[in-house]
Amino acid sequence: MCGFYGILDHTQPIAEGRRAALRHARTLRHRGPDWTGVYAAEGVALAHERLAIVDPHHGSQPLVSPDGQLVLAVNGEIYDHAAHRARFADWPFTTASDCEVILPLYRAHGAELVHHLRGMFAFVLVDRGTGDWLIARDPLGIIPLYFGRDAQGALHVASEMKALLPHCEAVQAFPPGHVWAKGQAAPQRWYERPWMALEGVADAPADPVALREALIDSVRAHLMSDVPYGVLLSGGLDSSVVAAIAARLAERRVEADGQAPAWWPRLHSFSIGLAGSPDLAAAAQVAEHLGTAHHGFEFTVQEGIDALDEVIGHLETFDVTTVRASTPMYLMARRIKAMGVKMVLSGEGSDELFGGYLYFHKAPSDAEFHAETVRKLGDLHQFDCLRANKSMAAWGVECRVPFLDTRFVDHAMGVHPRHKRCGDRIEKHLLREAFQGWLPEAVLWRQKEQFSDGVGYRWIDGLKAHAERVVSDRQLAEAADRFPVGTPKTKEAYLYRAIFAKRYPQASAAATVPTGDSIACSSPAALAWDASFRASADPSGRAVAGVHRAAYGG
Repeated sequence: MCGFYGILDHTQPIAEGRRAALRHARTLRHRGPDWTGVYAAEGVALAHERLAIVDPHHGSQPLVSPDGQLVLAVNGEIYDHAAHRARFADWPFTTASDCEVILPLYRAHGAELVHHLRGMFAFVLVDRGTGDWLIARDPLGIIPLYFGRDAQGALHVASEMKALLPHCEAVQAFPPGHVWAKGQAAPQRWYERPWMALEGVADAPADPVALREALIDSVRAHLMSDVPYGVLLSGGLDSSVVAAIAARLAERRVEADGQAPAWWPRLHSFSIGLAGSPDLAAAAQVAEHLGTAHHGFEFTVQEGIDALDEVIGHLETFDVTTVRASTPMYLMARRIKAMGVKMVLSGEGSDELFGGYLYFHKAPSDAEFHAETVRKLGDLHQFDCLRANKSMAAWGVECRVPFLDTRFVDHAMGVHPRHKRCGDRIEKHLLREAFQGWLPEAVLWRQKEQFSDGVGYRWIDGLKAHAERVVSDRQLAEAADRFPVGTPKTKEAYLYRAIFAKRYPQASAAATVPTGDSIACSSPAALAWDASFRASADPSGRAVAGVHRAAYGG
């Protein structure tokens, strides 16, 4: 998981632009600790901090075309790069990097190249021959990207907001599924799909077998790696399904006579929770079933509280749900990094595709159910994608999300919502049916447990108790005066907002964080589904009374 910093259309001397890009990129080195590369010319400077996963020896960036005209800085993975290399067999590739295929694709298609990429990405491409530049971000925002302008009007772009704030008058998140070419006033949307409206979804019979094969294809593509990798395994349905597929695809293991399998290429799995947490127990059960080399890490509530300042600094958000879930993930990433693993697969995105959050049980119609899945997918870059990426990237670990592969998203969102709605059925029943026999029954049919709950109910309870101790009633009452942007409504939210403000005091920084009431990770719009939602709104799945088996007040 790399990081880059770019300065475009600046008027500084070349040497000064180079020094500035290098200096600003250093704040992103946690994302890419393996190598630093820089390119500088008149009006442009690009610096790249690399996490080497594909072609570790030769894939350093920025990448430059053989004629020296195209310069590219990328954060991400292009999973179908082999097919593009075959198509552009005459292109003189200089590395085995998956990202290098963007160069011939640009020559062939210009800005339309984004329609040809299967992967997660954010990039800046400069065409020295024409003086043009192009900035792009993947369809759902798996990879973060921000931009802003300095006092002289130069455009700055970076993988994380923290690198921009000292130099830009204001910052914005670059929207997912958008491209921005020089000469355009703002980024332009390129990612559109028929399923974004219910009318574009065919009402055909559901096919669990086709669904399973589509996800297997995605996981196979996401296993592209030249370094040790593993899977995150919470013990919930989504991560367990990804782990089960990865385990079958990685069955070639090196074994000595009568000895345990070698560490590599044996698949390693990782989980975290408080002592006695439901996730740790379920993950261990799945790992034993799959035969992975499993590592279950424990943390304490106090250790999580001690890490909050660092977590919010890395996340660049004060969203309550995201902070709750990111903290144990951040602690787990540190342990994963210590074991020499640089890439992991995770289960993010499934709940958005299949309506897996518990509040979806209250969806009043197919149309509302589908509209909410579309809303949730559109917001993922502010929540689960941000959490998975930045929690792991804080320690130089890349997190890949097979459920959000563009081909699988099209397949899953092409299933009519009447086949996905839960109501009197367990959530994500179609996905469970597709993987019948792949997992222990107790896990395959385990009720949805949000990560921040599954690590142990004492975690959220402990965060609330801590906030009650350190935030006064008066502070909360005066929250709007201190924080007119992103005003917190609870003491826990106030705590996170105050930590964020110490690191990122700018109003434009706070404006990048989504706000609004939510129950069990819903969008604000879904609060209208049930009167009890508005009365007891809380991001935890335990707030859905009558659905969660351990609901608050139950």
